[in-house]
Amino acid sequence: MESRLWLAPVLGVALLLVLILRFRIQAFLALILSSVVVGLTAGMKPAALLASLQSGMGNTLGFVATVVGLGAMLGQILESSGGAQALAAALLRRFGIERAPLALMLAGFCIAIPVFFDVGFIILVPVVTALAAATGRSILHYAIPLLAGLAVTHSFVPPTPGPVAVAEILKADLGWVIVLGIATGLPTALLAGPVFGAWIGARVVGSPPMLSTSEDAAPRDEPPWPTVAAILALPLALIVANTVSQLLVRRGLVAEGWISSAVGFVGHPFIALLISTFVALDALGRRRGRTAHELMELCVRSLAPAGVIILITGAGGMLKQVLVDSGVGGEMARIFSRFALPPIVLGWLLAAVVRVAQGSSTVAMITAAGILAPMIETADLSEPHRALVVLAIAAGATILSHVNDSGFWLVGRYCGLNERQTLQSWTVMETIVAVAGLATILVASLLV
Repeated sequence: MESRLWLAPVLGVALLLVLILRFRIQAFLALILSSVVVGLTAGMKPAALLASLQSGMGNTLGFVATVVGLGAMLGQILESSGGAQALAAALLRRFGIERAPLALMLAGFCIAIPVFFDVGFIILVPVVTALAAATGRSILHYAIPLLAGLAVTHSFVPPTPGPVAVAEILKADLGWVIVLGIATGLPTALLAGPVFGAWIGARVVGSPPMLSTSEDAAPRDEPPWPTVAAILALPLALIVANTVSQLLVRRGLVAEGWISSAVGFVGHPFIALLISTFVALDALGRRRGRTAHELMELCVRSLAPAGVIILITGAGGMLKQVLVDSGVGGEMARIFSRFALPPIVLGWLLAAVVRVAQGSSTVAMITAAGILAPMIETADLSEPHRALVVLAIAAGATILSHVNDSGFWLVGRYCGLNERQTLQSWTVMETIVAVAGLATILVASLLV
């Protein structure tokens, strides 16, 4: 391998970390500049580099921007309608106070499908605080299960932005990512949530502050929880139905015809999320007294946080395309193949290193996927195994959340923890998610 092709990815990742950590450059800008440096160092001509950057951004965002945008709107409607609280309250009623940690884990697991992690936590933290006060237990006994459910789904189950972006960069089928994300995510969340929560709750007691009542936390006329559950399940069911239909057609068990075409159309992530968003607008908005103007404002508001994620994902697509077009990716694939590291383990390690260094799980996922994509393109992986590589990258990007991660400070503030207590609880929980997630993914790789 030529020295410049060795130097290019090393210099690019090092520059990315220095820009983010030392100079506090926004990740979108840092990823673009790192992509330029990788291309020039690898010997690409300026015109070819610019074309590579443009195609990398366009090819990635053609899919990701639509899915993340629609998912953000769906999540905003669910949040503003009180649907998250309704679902959590229903689960608590059915599980009872003794099994409340399990109920909170399941609530977090479901709610994080369309709702951003931090928003879901802030919405439900009053429930956690009330339970801790009523039972006299540590707030961590209830907060850790909720956080585990939120964190696992946020990383493992589309249409949350992280796995959607990684799946697009690695060209993995979203249906398989959903099915395997749920299958590997539930046992991971159970271990990191109720099991670890009970242990750490007996050892660390936080002092949660009195939280001021906001518009989101104020009492409201909540929608029926079955309606909320059905809306959450609708896009997942449509996408998975499309994956199953394609599998049956490929194996000759079902003839290709208008039925499979119709399932393929409504099961495409664009159409599945579009249908679900309009159902939510009607069921959780119009029928509950929201005006057309209010619903439009909700949709517009949802796109602000989504826009940042979309742009970072596009910049990650640039890095991936430069690695491919410059020839660096192919050479890296040949070199790493000598170490006999499975793509699952390699993806996990790459994401974990970047995550610990700079804090953002999204940047860690995008960077690891960009580096690994050229190797995956040359590997003969089945659709399930490609989906498992996506999940491994997502799992690695959750490890060791510490002081350079905004989630560390959010959890510490709302749970009344000092830095040491947050490291003992939240950081360890995130690490359990990463390690247990990798273990369940490796087991799944032996079965599919």
